[in-house]
Amino acid sequence: MARAITPAVRLKRLSKVLDGARSMLIIVQNTPDPDAIAAAAALREIANVRHDIACSIGHSGAVWRAENLALLKYLGLNTRTLSDLDLSRFDRLSMVDAQPGAGNVNFDPSLRLDVVIDHHPIRPETRSAKFTDIRSRYGATSTILYEYLRAAKIDIPTPVATAMVYGIRSDTQDLGRESTKADLEAFLDLYPLANARALGRIVQAPLPRSYFSKLRIALDQATVYGTRIVSFLGHLDSQEMVAEAADLMLRAEDVNWAMCLAVIDGWLHLSLRTTDRDRHAGRVARNLGGRAGFGGGHQALAAAQIPLSAKNNGARQIKLLVRGITKRFLKATGNPNEPGEPLCQ
Repeated sequence: MARAITPAVRLKRLSKVLDGARSMLIIVQNTPDPDAIAAAAALREIANVRHDIACSIGHSGAVWRAENLALLKYLGLNTRTLSDLDLSRFDRLSMVDAQPGAGNVNFDPSLRLDVVIDHHPIRPETRSAKFTDIRSRYGATSTILYEYLRAAKIDIPTPVATAMVYGIRSDTQDLGRESTKADLEAFLDLYPLANARALGRIVQAPLPRSYFSKLRIALDQATVYGTRIVSFLGHLDSQEMVAEAADLMLRAEDVNWAMCLAVIDGWLHLSLRTTDRDRHAGRVARNLGGRAGFGGGHQALAAAQIPLSAKNNGARQIKLLVRGITKRFLKATGNPNEPGEPLCQ
């Protein structure tokens, strides 16, 4: 049996890649969630303290969710738009909570990254990076970065600890979904260092009225097929609401699968959530993404993105596409002929 790699060894390998750099770009998913934001802040802390590296954080999408905006503001992170950056000006390129070639990050997979740290299943494009740490068993990337901070004996600043607590909580649904002993240990060690009052303000950030309009659409369009719910939210500005709606739908009584879909920037985005331990949401998402799109994720949550061409981006074509994906989803998760009924009567 191979020996487990210790945090100290991982840190030494990461440091070898970072040594000598003066600047680094940390890339996160297009629409970063709390775990991505926290992981980026943690890697920036390691780069700053151990290597005196100036870091920028970049992504390609917009952040709309109130909690994520509040977290960015609390951390004082001024993220940059990737299309506005000259990547060749950075000494190192890194990516956290995402991987090249995935549908949730706009990054040329042919460009070689220096560092990739993530908790999703490894992609072939990731293997070309100089340093990789991919642990798909972990519930959050923040947990992985916590181990580096501890191995480096870095005093974790309160804002970073607060963000990491929130990142672990959100990606594991308060340690109830796909969490490991490592996630629990990280959470328990970080929580005393966090600002509970600030965390409460972030979690309860005021919601714009548009949020409730989108939520009403999600509920009005939701159809129940036995133990499964499907809802098409129409056209949105960000995929955050798609994931949030799927989380909410899964809480409906006697439901063990939820799929929410929306059209965003010429792509059909879908989020899957499940409590069904006999099937794997990531594999279902890969199937739904098909050859033209992307899909993947974990046992309980996953996502897929399907490009819309000039031929299939009209209202009728999108309706037919959603109908076809719904049929494939129902076939992959149980009885494909289950009659549907509105969630809200």
